[in-house]
Amino acid sequence: MSYVIAGRAIKNEYLALGTILSTAAIAMASSGGSKEAPAPVAEQKNIETGSKEEEDFIKQFVAEAEKDAKPAAH
Repeated sequence: MSYVIAGRAIKNEYLALGTILSTAAIAMASSGGSKEAPAPVAEQKNIETGSKEEEDFIKQFVAEAEKDAKPAAH
């Protein structure tokens, strides 16, 4: 069986394939988007520590962790 669309006979198989492919294309297009990086943890100013050395150690650890994580982003 076929349908007449815009004066032409279109088979059911082609309509089904067109529907499936267009649905998949719309789903893929809508799932994309900007992949913004989260704010760096080092910018947080509320680090409560017992000493200045401990605070410096935490800031250094966070900076190294962020540096290691950057090559993974494309």
